[in-house]
Amino acid sequence: MEKRILGRTGVAVSMLGFGCGAVGGLMVKGEPRDQERAVALAVERGINFFDTAPMYGNGLSETHLGRVLKALKPDIFLATKVTIRPEDVSDIAGAVSRSLEASLARLGRDHVDLLQLHNRIARSGEDRPIPTPTVLDQVVPAVVALKRQGRIRFAGITALGDTRELLSVVDPGVFDTAQIVFNLLNPSAATDRPAALPGQDFARLAVQARDQGMGRIGIRVLAGGALSGSEERHPTGVPVVPPIASGRDYASDVAAARRFLPLVQAGHAASLVELALRFAISDDTLSTVLVGTSTIAQLETAIAAIEKGALPPPALDGIRRVWAGGR
Repeated sequence: MEKRILGRTGVAVSMLGFGCGAVGGLMVKGEPRDQERAVALAVERGINFFDTAPMYGNGLSETHLGRVLKALKPDIFLATKVTIRPEDVSDIAGAVSRSLEASLARLGRDHVDLLQLHNRIARSGEDRPIPTPTVLDQVVPAVVALKRQGRIRFAGITALGDTRELLSVVDPGVFDTAQIVFNLLNPSAATDRPAALPGQDFARLAVQARDQGMGRIGIRVLAGGALSGSEERHPTGVPVVPPIASGRDYASDVAAARRFLPLVQAGHAASLVELALRFAISDDTLSTVLVGTSTIAQLETAIAAIEKGALPPPALDGIRRVWAGGR
């Protein structure tokens, strides 16, 4: 599998990353033998970027991944996350350190390659908001200390929250990576948001991150599964997936995804999933894209799609016509 350099880290990572989250659910609720087979298959096919978090299954994802890594001993780039909770604000450095120690224990490691802030970066709202000044003045020194101690190699953010706040965190170039929402339903992290599309305008956030030398990690490239064009959910994954930065609900995102079916029917891709994945790697906006799966078959489908490479110009032209309201 082709690799790209993850920004200033200088690390070559696979264009497809192995997502260990609960949306797909394989590394949270899957059978142990399937989890090991999936990781082994991924490594065999050249995937070296693995992403987990304490919040995925309340620690189960890290625990299961740690068990598999102990058995297989692959050479991978391992990323996890830290969430600052309201009760942590009086001792953010301590909270970051304690969270990492718990993650390392579950993973069976003495360090991770990448530790990422998992909060929304915003001054208010739901889902663990944390404002820019707190990120820059308290989180940054905490992760710098962990780097010096050799417990992490690099530090990053999950770039969700208020767009202005996100741009303010990216602009100083103090983080090494950013996880960025980018998909067919909302490409605004890399281009001007088409007027006909709903959702948050990320104001070319990925471009600014690239200009600051940050590695760009694509998330929600399948819109939580909606870009399959089907509302059906696999029992291993979460039953309800709230949209992030796209439509009002999952059904709306599925309906929007189906507008791209004529491009599949015209032969530009074998499926909507393939179209979405190849779109996400069609330029240098992203260094890698994370995909979480429910089954080994889904993983094989994602690998095959990425291995076909970027979409050709006629397909990209067709996508722009759909964004403009055409077919």
